[in-house]
Amino acid sequence: MTNTPESRAHVFVEGNVQDVHFRDNAHETARAHDLTGWIRNLDDGRVEGVFEGSEEDVEAMLEWCRTGPIKAEVEDVEVEEGDPQGDLEDFEKR
Repeated sequence: MTNTPESRAHVFVEGNVQDVHFRDNAHETARAHDLTGWIRNLDDGRVEGVFEGSEEDVEAMLEWCRTGPIKAEVEDVEVEEGDPQGDLEDFEKR
């Protein structure tokens, strides 16, 4: 990403979100929106992610997280907004 990010969201997605290709699809969606950050599974069954980019693209990613891929059953998305750190160079699955 060449521009300084305008927005940052740290998310925790709860529901049937592991073993349904949530991270793979999030990775593709984030890259399509030119976002930087990361996504990972947590031991408690949730998925955690950080997204940085334009306000519009971060909001589009948050909307995607509320439904996820076709096999996911998202029950809740907790969003912590903050100032972009600009220290992320790409989007990665962890």
